Amino acid sequence: MTSDSKFALTMPTDREIEFSRTFSAPMSMVFEALTTPELLQRWYLGPDGWSLPICEIDLRVGGEFRYVWKSDEDGAEIDLRGVFKEINAPTRIVSTERYVQSWYPGEALNTTILTEDSGLTTLTTTMRYESKEARDIVLQTPMESGVVSSFNRLEEVLASK
Repeated sequence: MTSDSKFALTMPTDREIEFSRTFSAPMSMVFEALTTPELLQRWYLGPDGWSLPICEIDLRVGGEFRYVWKSDEDGAEIDLRGVFKEINAPTRIVSTERYVQSWYPGEALNTTILTEDSGLTTLTTTMRYESKEARDIVLQTPMESGVVSSFNRLEEVLASK
């Protein structure tokens, strides 16, 4: 588990992972950073040494997204795709998630909620997997440290706007 005091990760049910992070920015800016390819390519990179050369977003209910991360070290790629199920700008996004070369069974349903209080925005994402087995497989990966690294970059992107 991470020691970042701005980040929290919990498991509300045996099929879910939930993480949250507070940012010093208005909710509209955080929403924009979550949904604009050019901004995502600056921060949504996981651990150091990865880039996001493919970032496609059709931001509408039923629209699809595709993210392909690439390792700077060996050129390995991770291809993630999903479909937007609900969009309520700037407070809520619900989408599916499935890796092309998946290491866990099935797909996840991700719900991201943004709330703002006194200029601080809290982002909370709940990832619901098809089974406890799938959730537990994800928990064994370095996902948490990748999310923390990405969110630290997002804080920098938001501060520069």
